[in-house]
Amino acid sequence: MPNGRILALDIGTVRIGAAVSDSLGVIAQGLGVWKAENDEWRRDFDEALAKYDPKIIVVGLPVRTDGKASEAAERINALVGELRAEYPEREFVTQDERFTTVIAQRAMIQADTSRRKRRKNVDKVAAVIILEDWLESHRR
Repeated sequence: MPNGRILALDIGTVRIGAAVSDSLGVIAQGLGVWKAENDEWRRDFDEALAKYDPKIIVVGLPVRTDGKASEAAERINALVGELRAEYPEREFVTQDERFTTVIAQRAMIQADTSRRKRRKNVDKVAAVIILEDWLESHRR
């Protein structure tokens, strides 16, 4: 398990969900939802890097149910390549994010979250799930 915080991103075309771990890499918490349009999210991303100093950034990779890369996965891989070049001191990894949005929606429905709040927070909750999955796979 790496020492230091880990940041996770659920990158969509409209919104980006963000989550961060505690410094021990045990607990994941949602940071927020950033606007993806016109790279507005980069300011929020830079602020999260400055505030939390994550050693690893985990980016959800939208793999199709048959395990093959989708067009969205190709877009995400290209973006991760750009981020690696822009932030060479950080480690960027991808994590299969299949079904995370569905899981997030179901969890919020079970918690009796209103439809409006679900729409507003689903990406943040999906980022938490991506981070929890990554943390769990690295605890073993």
